Amino acid sequence: MKEFVEGRGYTREDWDAVDSPELTDEQIAQARPFAEVFPDLAESIRRARGRPPVDTPKQQISLRLDPDVIEKFKATGKGWQGRINDVLKAAKLD
Repeated sequence: MKEFVEGRGYTREDWDAVDSPELTDEQIAQARPFAEVFPDLAESIRRARGRPPVDTPKQQISLRLDPDVIEKFKATGKGWQGRINDVLKAAKLD
């Protein structure tokens, strides 16, 4: 962005106070990847993303159930799909 634009969270004074010349080709050529410059921080960011892996992940399937069954479980609140899993697990045959 080369010109001041009103309403973007900064004032004209802020805009005028910033002196950020464009990088030269030489500066760009000397740039190093973030993970190389800050390896510990990069590793902590990489580890912190997403859910931790589980030993036995659940599998997604398509299952047709009667509407009244779904209604009944949904009426029990958040986590209703997990409760269906619990009922099916309790009913499994060995």
